[in-house]
Amino acid sequence: MWDKNSNPTKIDPGMTVLEVVANHRETESVFKRYDQHIGECICCNYLFETLGTVAEKTDLDLGTLIRDLEEVIQTQI
Repeated sequence: MWDKNSNPTKIDPGMTVLEVVANHRETESVFKRYDQHIGECICCNYLFETLGTVAEKTDLDLGTLIRDLEEVIQTQI
């Protein structure tokens, strides 16, 4: 599970979509971009799934997804 005392811009593949969005509201824009790519709403259909599971089930590149999430968080700090 994610520790709030850890690096605030570090996204872990074991974090759920809910954890990411709850702690970093700005990441919704990243998920919405990926929604268009996979043809379904990640926040609607995978909210309680880990990022690793989302990437596996939707054939997304996990590293790229995490990098995109961390980039949008970094711009807000």
